Amino acid sequence: MLLLRLANQPALCNRTLFSTQQHLISRKALATMSDSTTNPPSRTDSPAQPSSTGTPSSTPRNKAATGANPKKEVRILMLHGYTQSGPLYRAKTRALEKLLAKTLASAGLVPALLYPTAPNRLSVRDIPGYEPSSRGGGRAGSEGGDEFEGGQEEEDETEIDSWAWFRREEATGLYRFVREGMGRLAEKVFAGYIDGVIGFSQGGCVAGMLASALEGGRAEKDVPAEHRGWVEAVRQANGGRPLRFAVVYSGFYAVPGDLAWLYEPKISTPTLHFLGSLDTVVDERRSRGLVERCEAPLVLTHPGGHYVPVSKEWVIPLAGFVKKCLDGEVVQGTKL
Repeated sequence: MLLLRLANQPALCNRTLFSTQQHLISRKALATMSDSTTNPPSRTDSPAQPSSTGTPSSTPRNKAATGANPKKEVRILMLHGYTQSGPLYRAKTRALEKLLAKTLASAGLVPALLYPTAPNRLSVRDIPGYEPSSRGGGRAGSEGGDEFEGGQEEEDETEIDSWAWFRREEATGLYRFVREGMGRLAEKVFAGYIDGVIGFSQGGCVAGMLASALEGGRAEKDVPAEHRGWVEAVRQANGGRPLRFAVVYSGFYAVPGDLAWLYEPKISTPTLHFLGSLDTVVDERRSRGLVERCEAPLVLTHPGGHYVPVSKEWVIPLAGFVKKCLDGEVVQGTKL
């Protein structure tokens, strides 16, 4: 059984405690998440209320609350997966949000989670596994084909509430709309600054990219000209500060050569990676590829698929990791 009191144990600094491949959790405790991505409703650009603590997200940073214990706001960017949206990601991680707030409250920390939505809208045909309706003039299962003449093309282009941070071009393998996706983070989210990021799937890939771009060790001359604009934008938006931590669920590294600079040198921001042993959406080699491109990564493997595990035994290590990073303690990773 995974240790549930890691948030209070200094031994968290040793990432070997997080090798959880031999531990099982009940299916009932796991909330299934599909990998899905959106021009965001304005409400997702504001920090979520940490309901379990009852403290408003507007609590001033590093200032004492009304009570006896000082409270510190921790601003965390929550990045959804491909075909999802900010509101959907929040709905699927509400249990995590509440447990995280409850666990960090004892340390005087108030998490303010921000759920932006990616800017690149998808159509029905962009959804993985989509199968078009019958091409015989009508939709599948319909009668009277004349009524639906030309309907297939309209169906393929139907706009839905699904979004992406970037799009992979099949012919070249390059990522399109990276500038727009990263620009959304700079324009809509960084009011003040961000302490850390938690990303799922494609959002996990973006979390790694963002952490890398905000690190001070990467000189402008090493950044390709086509990416300098958004790199400068996110750095200015976050006040020149690097992230204090990055958490990745079922993520992967950016493959295109024009983004290789993000991992050379390795990402030095402390990272925690959650992998699903039964994940059939993102190949484990792709997730391990991101792990290998981070310095001293901490890795947890849960016995599930492509989703964010939200039960207590998986949120407690997350809370402990966040607390240790905010305390400035060096977190040593496990060797894979």
